[in-house]
Amino acid sequence: MSSAQRKGAPRLFVIDNVDPALFSQTIAFCEANGGLEKTLFNVISKSGETAETAAQFMIIRDMLKKKLGNAYAANIVAVTDPAKGTMRKICDAEKFVTLPVPDGVGGRFSVLSPVGLFSAAMCGIDIDALLDGAKAMDVRCSRENLLENPAAMLAFLLVELGQKYGKTNHVMMPYSNSLYLLADWYRQLWAESLGKEQDTAGREVFTGFTPIKALGATDQHSQIQLYREGPNDKVIGLVAVDDFGTDVTIPTGLGVDALQYLEGKKMSTLLNAERRATEFALLESLRPNYTINFPKIDAYHVGEFIMLWQIATAYAGMMLNIDAYNQPAVETGKQATFGLMGRAGYEEHLKTVESALAPSRWVVKG
Repeated sequence: MSSAQRKGAPRLFVIDNVDPALFSQTIAFCEANGGLEKTLFNVISKSGETAETAAQFMIIRDMLKKKLGNAYAANIVAVTDPAKGTMRKICDAEKFVTLPVPDGVGGRFSVLSPVGLFSAAMCGIDIDALLDGAKAMDVRCSRENLLENPAAMLAFLLVELGQKYGKTNHVMMPYSNSLYLLADWYRQLWAESLGKEQDTAGREVFTGFTPIKALGATDQHSQIQLYREGPNDKVIGLVAVDDFGTDVTIPTGLGVDALQYLEGKKMSTLLNAERRATEFALLESLRPNYTINFPKIDAYHVGEFIMLWQIATAYAGMMLNIDAYNQPAVETGKQATFGLMGRAGYEEHLKTVESALAPSRWVVKG
C-alpha cells in the first residue's frame, strides 16, 4: 500500500514468528526505506519471557544501540505488565515508553486493549469507532433473551452442533481479502480457549473444536468439494460484505457469447454471487452454515465482529464447563523450548525432551 493510500500513516509489519528469513527481510526493508532511525518498534510481551518476542527484542535493541547510541530508547514502545515481570524491569531500567497489558487479559482477548489499539491508532485506524462498535455489540450480547443475543446464539448453535451432532470442525470463510486475517485471529481464539483436557471440576473431557480458515471465493475451488461431499463434520461460517468501499466494473466489448453475462457487472456483484452460490451448494448438501454480514468494512464493524467472537467464546466455555481463559497445554512447549535453548533451571525439561524424542530403533528379523 502506497503512502497516499495510507494517508501518510506509517507502514506496519507484524513479525509474529522467529523465521530468520522473514525477520532479516523485514529489517532490510526498513533499513532501505528511511533507516532504523525512522522505524518505531512496538514490543508486546506481558512477562518479557516468551522466547520468540525476547529474541526479537534483544536483536532490535542491539541494532538500535549500535545505530543510535544512547538515544535508541526513543525508537521502542513496549506493551507489558504495568507493575511486574522481566519486561517491566527492562523498561524501567532503560526508560522505554510503555503501555499496559490489562491484568487478567490473555493475549487472544487483548485486541481491544493497548496490545492492539496502539498499532491500530498509529496506522490511522479510528480506534474510537472500533471501541464504539465493540461497546454496541457488548450491549446486544448482554441480553437475556437467546434470540436477541447474537453471541449466545452463535455459541449455542456451534456447541450444540459440535457436541451432539459431531460437527467439530468450524470453518471461518470471509468473502473479502481485507477480513482474511480476522479468520487467523478467530482460529487462535476458538482453539486456545476451548481446546481443554479437563473441565472446571477436573474431569477429563478432551473438549474443543477445530477452527479452519478459508477465503471466499478462492477456496470455493480448493475446499468446498471436501465440505460438500467429504465427512459431514463441519459448520461453515461465511462472512459477507455489502459495501467494499471501492468497486471495479467488468468492461464490455470482448465479443465472446459465453462471457457476455459478466459484461457491465460489478466485481462486488460477482463476489457476492459466488458467496450466495456457496450457501446454496452447502444447503443442497445438507451441510450446516451461517453468514455474518458486514454492511461495510470499517473500524466500527470490525469492533463489533471482535467483540461478538470474544463473548461467544466466553459463552461457549461456560456451556462446555471449561476455563476458556487459560492455556495449560501451551506451557509445556514453552518449558521444552527453554530446556532446548539451555535456560538455567530447565535442565530436567531438556532431559525429558531428549529422551522422548530419541530415535527409535527397529529390528526386523527374517
